[in-house]
Amino acid sequence: MNTHDSEVYTVAPEMPAMFDGMKLAAVATVLYVIVRCLNLKSPTAPPDLTYQDTTLNHFLLKSCPVLTKEYIPPLLWGKSGHLQTALYGKLGRVSSPHPFGLRKYLPMQDGATATFDLFEPLADHQSGEDVTMVICPGIGNHSEKHYIRTFVDHSQKQGYRCAVLNHLGALPNIELTSPRMFTYGCTWEFAAMVGFIKKTYPQTKLIVVGFSLGGNIVCKFLGENRTNQERVLCCVSVCQGYSALRAQETFLQWDQCRRFYNFLMADNMKKIILSHRSVLFGVGSTKMVDADLSRLYTATSLMQIDDNIMRKFHGHNSLKEYYEKESCVHYIHNINVPLLLVNSADDPLVHNTLLTIPRTLAEKKENVIFALTLHGGHLGFFEGAVLFPQPLTWMDKVIVGYANAMCQWEKQKPPCQSQGAHSTETKCQDSKS
Repeated sequence: MNTHDSEVYTVAPEMPAMFDGMKLAAVATVLYVIVRCLNLKSPTAPPDLTYQDTTLNHFLLKSCPVLTKEYIPPLLWGKSGHLQTALYGKLGRVSSPHPFGLRKYLPMQDGATATFDLFEPLADHQSGEDVTMVICPGIGNHSEKHYIRTFVDHSQKQGYRCAVLNHLGALPNIELTSPRMFTYGCTWEFAAMVGFIKKTYPQTKLIVVGFSLGGNIVCKFLGENRTNQERVLCCVSVCQGYSALRAQETFLQWDQCRRFYNFLMADNMKKIILSHRSVLFGVGSTKMVDADLSRLYTATSLMQIDDNIMRKFHGHNSLKEYYEKESCVHYIHNINVPLLLVNSADDPLVHNTLLTIPRTLAEKKENVIFALTLHGGHLGFFEGAVLFPQPLTWMDKVIVGYANAMCQWEKQKPPCQSQGAHSTETKCQDSKS
């Protein structure tokens, strides 16, 4: 018995030490996972810029210093592209303002009714000119989204008039007037809005801005026809994927949880489509049948919805044809106005192989600047010290800063520069030499 008792007493003191070791191991494991998931060891850096050595590009980068300075996201979570994307998707922005605008309705030739919201400037523009931002939001978005309201409020205070397209069918309180919704690359509604602005404000100059899917639409719009670039000072595209056909395969991969994001976006598209089912699948619809509605219910990806529903609005024979004709990659090289393309390296929706498109374009065309940030996620780009983000994001500051620089260039450019500043770059440099 004494021997047994002594064994008990010798083992018992070691138990707490063992449990302490387990606790330390668990804490260390949790910390390791947090550091890895939040990407805390990733450095902060200025955007990686690709551009040609021209007088205009140097002027723009000097006049818009936020493009060349270090982008510093919130310390604890801002280096995670997933959290940046999730916060944008869930909240849009923090302490979002409520700018006041007037809703405009534009009848289309096919019976559809395009709508956009018009916001007048809240101050004089620094150039003394009348300048209008024509803005195309992301997929299924509209002027009432928080990130759009924040950007509009900031632009208004800088002296810009803002016109924001409401994607056809995206506003929950606006009924469709024809069996057609917005699609990935249809520019009809955006063209109608731009035409209205040009006619109503004949003296205004335009800054074209597109977010995500909206970036594809605005670049396709400008590249479709040279006349679409008239009175346009510049264009800014943020977080677009450039080629739906090339993005299709990557969007089905689980890498960076893209398949999960695809499912969530498809579910949102389902809700938008089903909210208009009476118009899209009703008696007056000649393009949709009951089988399409059945396939919509079972769809788990955007590609399935695009194949069964979206491509049919414009009579495309296949998904490949739809993606080929609706992607701006086939039009963007026709854009001659200054063009700023912004992407994030940790954007979980845009695979890094797609970024060769804007980088190659910037290497070949002197009017293009491609800015790639290390962090920012998809339309996040939050800034902040440790935990809480600021209402105004790096993205908001970059777009307005670039637009301000372009307006300044337009006002004080050398006499030899014409409206197409980029096209006379070589002549000006030769005359100076």
